[in-house]
Amino acid sequence: MAVTKRAGRKKDAGASRSNDASKSKGPIKRAVFESTKKKEVGVSDLTLISKISNEAINDNLRKRFENAEIYTYIGHVLVSVNPFRDLGIYTDAVLDSYKGKNRLEMPPHVFAIAESSYYNMKGYKENQCIIISGESGAGKTEAAKRIMQYIASVSGGSDSSIQQIKDMVLATNPLLESFGNAKTLRNNNSSRFGKYLEIQFNAQGEPVGANINNYLLEKSRVVGQIKNERNFHIFYQFTKAATSNYREMFGVQQPGSYLYTSKSKCLDVDGIDDHGDFAETVNAMKIIGLAQAEQDNIFRMLAAILWLGNVQFGENEEGNAKIIDRSVVDFVAYLMEVQADHVDKALTERIVETSRGGRRGSVYNVPLNPAQATSVRDALAKGIYFNLFDWIVQRVNVSLKARGAMAQSVGILDIYGFEIFEKNSFEQLCINYVNEKLQQIFIQLTLKAEQEEYEREQIQWTPIKYFDNKVVCELIEERRPAGVFAVLNDACATAHADPAAADQTFVQRLNTLAANANFQPRQGQFIIKHYAGDVAYAVEGMTDKNKDQLLKDLLNLIGQSSNKFLHTLFPAPVDQDNKRRPPTAGDKIKASANDLVSTLMKASPSYIRTIKPNENKSPSEYNEGNVLHQIKYLGLQENVRIRRAGFAYRQTFEKFVERFYLLSPKTSYAGDYTWTGDYLSGTKQILKDTSIPIEEYQMGRTKAFIKTPETLFALETMRDRYWHNMAIRIQRAWRNYIRYRTECAIRIQRFWRRINGGFEFIQLRDQGHQVLKGRKERRRFSLLGYRRFLGDYLGIANSGGPGEMVRSAVNLQSNEPVIFSCRAELLVSKLGRSSKPEPRMLILTPRNVYIVKQVAVQRQVQIQADRVIGLGAIKYVSCSTLKDDWFSIGVGAQQEADPLLNCVFKTEFFTHLQNTSRGSIELRIGATIEYNKKPGKPSAVKTVKDPNVPRDDLYKSGTIHTGQGEPPNSTSKPTPRGKQVPAKAITKGKLLRPGGPGGATSKLASRPAQSRPVASNPVGQTRAVPQSLAAINGPSHDRTASTSSMRGPPPPPPAAPPPSQDPTARALYDFAGQSAGEMTVTKGDVIIIVRKEANGWWLARPKGSVADDPSVQGWVPSAYVEEIQIQAPPPPPPASRPVPGPPGAVAANGTGTRGKPTPPAPPAKRPVGKKPAPAPAARDSGYSGSAASSSDASHDSMAGSLAEALRARQAAMSSRKREDDW
Repeated sequence: MAVTKRAGRKKDAGASRSNDASKSKGPIKRAVFESTKKKEVGVSDLTLISKISNEAINDNLRKRFENAEIYTYIGHVLVSVNPFRDLGIYTDAVLDSYKGKNRLEMPPHVFAIAESSYYNMKGYKENQCIIISGESGAGKTEAAKRIMQYIASVSGGSDSSIQQIKDMVLATNPLLESFGNAKTLRNNNSSRFGKYLEIQFNAQGEPVGANINNYLLEKSRVVGQIKNERNFHIFYQFTKAATSNYREMFGVQQPGSYLYTSKSKCLDVDGIDDHGDFAETVNAMKIIGLAQAEQDNIFRMLAAILWLGNVQFGENEEGNAKIIDRSVVDFVAYLMEVQADHVDKALTERIVETSRGGRRGSVYNVPLNPAQATSVRDALAKGIYFNLFDWIVQRVNVSLKARGAMAQSVGILDIYGFEIFEKNSFEQLCINYVNEKLQQIFIQLTLKAEQEEYEREQIQWTPIKYFDNKVVCELIEERRPAGVFAVLNDACATAHADPAAADQTFVQRLNTLAANANFQPRQGQFIIKHYAGDVAYAVEGMTDKNKDQLLKDLLNLIGQSSNKFLHTLFPAPVDQDNKRRPPTAGDKIKASANDLVSTLMKASPSYIRTIKPNENKSPSEYNEGNVLHQIKYLGLQENVRIRRAGFAYRQTFEKFVERFYLLSPKTSYAGDYTWTGDYLSGTKQILKDTSIPIEEYQMGRTKAFIKTPETLFALETMRDRYWHNMAIRIQRAWRNYIRYRTECAIRIQRFWRRINGGFEFIQLRDQGHQVLKGRKERRRFSLLGYRRFLGDYLGIANSGGPGEMVRSAVNLQSNEPVIFSCRAELLVSKLGRSSKPEPRMLILTPRNVYIVKQVAVQRQVQIQADRVIGLGAIKYVSCSTLKDDWFSIGVGAQQEADPLLNCVFKTEFFTHLQNTSRGSIELRIGATIEYNKKPGKPSAVKTVKDPNVPRDDLYKSGTIHTGQGEPPNSTSKPTPRGKQVPAKAITKGKLLRPGGPGGATSKLASRPAQSRPVASNPVGQTRAVPQSLAAINGPSHDRTASTSSMRGPPPPPPAAPPPSQDPTARALYDFAGQSAGEMTVTKGDVIIIVRKEANGWWLARPKGSVADDPSVQGWVPSAYVEEIQIQAPPPPPPASRPVPGPPGAVAANGTGTRGKPTPPAPPAKRPVGKKPAPAPAARDSGYSGSAASSSDASHDSMAGSLAEALRARQAAMSSRKREDDW
């Protein structure tokens, strides 16, 4: 098939140079993740299904249909399921996405078939054809229109004549649909004819012309339809939307007035606009170039057919036919431009001529009965419409005639699919015969293409066994031995006045075919075993339909017409002396089918099989029974079997490597293509590294062939997993980077705050000293170095939380910033009682001072603005010289007293108030606090020092009692430096894995975990230490002792220490473990200590067991065992301090190895069910901190020496000034 060539070779490469395909011709395209790729539902290519059966195909199509995936491949055959809705998949954007793309690069689509055909025609200079088949309503016409849409879009050409050809080709759709389509029970726009549209292109791939051949027009629909079906669309368009001129000239009325359009009782169809379609049809006529006179003649013939159907017959006295309404015949004669008497005679009489011995005999006028007259009338109507349709097609071809040199063509065949009804007649025989011929060339071309490809690629394969339907085609069309058509012609040649007698002769002669294995005669019918199934054909009426000719009386009537257009429709004059039998309908369809096959054999075909999912035109219903029936008669299973007979998948080496090079570490690194060899060796390397069995594939000369679909699925799954894993790695690296960046930012911010210390807040605090001017005693805590003037302590400016509630309660505008907020107390006067402080909230903004209170209203707390004071109204602020927190805001209002407040952050409030008012408010600091206790009545509050009030102020009887404060000239202490904490490496968000070059374990990661006592000296620091580390840590310390001693030169090095041993302990008492995590020991057992915990339990294992085996480890109480001391080498003379006992022994026994009379109770906190904890992981930093472990901190035997060492260390650190560590 033609579409296989694009994947098999480049435009400039032929089979003779196929060996070059394995060589590297250019850089491999970098693999990218298909971000827009949707998760595939089912399989997009039916050759990849695991089980080849009609049911499996049906199930796969159902899954895809339910997920709005209507297209599926069978190799290069496209299967299309009608969605009965707009899926938005035919837009210009979708069309552009298929331009220049290989079929495998994009999801299945009709645009992919059109692109493949156009590409192969242009690239390989070969004619192409696209064969579309399927039953009525399956979407054949829509597929043909989409192909034409795509080709018109991609074929280019800016010449006006080329654009005109495109417009005319597209205009053929509405024109031929109006005259050839009709509403049926299965489809509202069913094509009732077959069409082969051949678009002709020049050497540059630009359309220069087109040609249309039509087949099998269902002309019987003109005179009759079953209930709820309609005649051809054009009759309803014409009768509903005809112009007034046409209505006057041709007597056009509504469709209900005509028998041919109203008999089925279906005049309107949902979704069809007959008025709009008529305008589109007339416009298409103009685009194609039909002159107004030609249009008038077409509509005259349509009117003649409609009025001819209204001619009714009755019986005269002799029982012969007579016309009931003479006026109808007169109007028909007017439209046909003949005499009315001639019409009457042609419809009611028949000329019969007898002959003897080859000589002409007598001529008789035989009257017809009403039934025969009705048949003659219908035959005339069908003949006129059939010839009119042929003329329209030929006239379109004249307009579409090539306007330049034609190089190649792309043909589109839109024809009936296989039909199997309850009653099948001559029409179904013709349609199924044509489909048999198409299936025959499909099998021949497909098998031929497969075989040629295998031979060209030198692939070993088994010949395909398939049903060759050539015997069925011969059964229908052969002359010798006589086939069905030949027998039918013989029956028609027999002179029978009664059609039933001719049918009976046909039945008798069919018995001669009984010996054929694909034929079975039955009573009144016969069965043919087609490729899609057995079909029973009814004999009744078949001979009459096969004759397919007008009586000479009717032809003579047409010959007498003065209408030239009618003569054009029936160009052949009647030869009265010609005794030769005219060709039958069977002869015509056989000749048309053979011509079609010969045309298709000269082109490279592509196939589209259309399927109708349900009979209700529902976008959600999928009738599995109906679809299974269509799958059978479309032969999809046979298509899959033929495609799968050899190899399910084949691809060129270059494309295979480009698709799957990620799967081999030798062909890719970090997504880049790294293979330096040719494509053939790269393909083999990929298949080898993915462990594909050698019997699952074969290497051709230019392609790799994969035998089963499961192998391809495995490769695709591995490719998807590669992207998944890469995504995980990228996400992990990104998260690590984010954590690393966050940790760095936190450390930088912490360091900056430590250095800067909130400089703006410190400046504001220092300004507070200047505001007070050394006139007021200070509280000790207000002078702390950590004190900052932060302002909004209540978070009034924050969004959300209680601060926002306060803001909305006092109606603070969103654009009004909050400078200061704090909790305070307001002195409230009580009638008949002493004044009493009550809690309030003090808020300062650039405009006002708010005093806010909380009150209970109906047992619910509400927030209210107790008082709002504008800054412009404040005259002064008064406070005392003592350390008390009371102050007044002097307003001097006529209606209200001045507020007297108690606020711990008074100095900060004064500072913010001065800054906000730009120093316009006076700060009065004196022995008393001045304010208007009542409006217009100044008063003063005394402040006294009371040693009995150590901290908080006490207001009593107009006097404030407070304690001794700091001197008025005191200033804030400097910001204290943070605690000296050794720097730590960043352990969160590591960007690099632990490890050295080549993935080897790094020294840091491989270093065992070590417990570091508090006084251990970091390596590289030279500080004064009172004694050596060996003396402090004891002989069990595994780090090299420091040589920086202050007691003179060190002694000679001691003898080599014995090899290090694991710490061991001896059981002092019997202990029975009570849980899975505890280890049972017997008195005297020697165990190896793995780890010590501060809760009184040690993790141990039996002596002689494997060190890394956690299954033998368990917990024992430390009080039940004593650690066995290991004699360490004697320390150097300067460090002659006695070595303290082991920490474990002291902690366990209190007095070294002294025995115990009775075993003590184990610690209350038992490690029940606790798995032995793993050993602490090695730190990722070379830094050795000074923090002691929890176990070391509990060792009492080291208390004296460690205390002395720490005191010396503290003195050394305090004497050395250095910058803060990060």
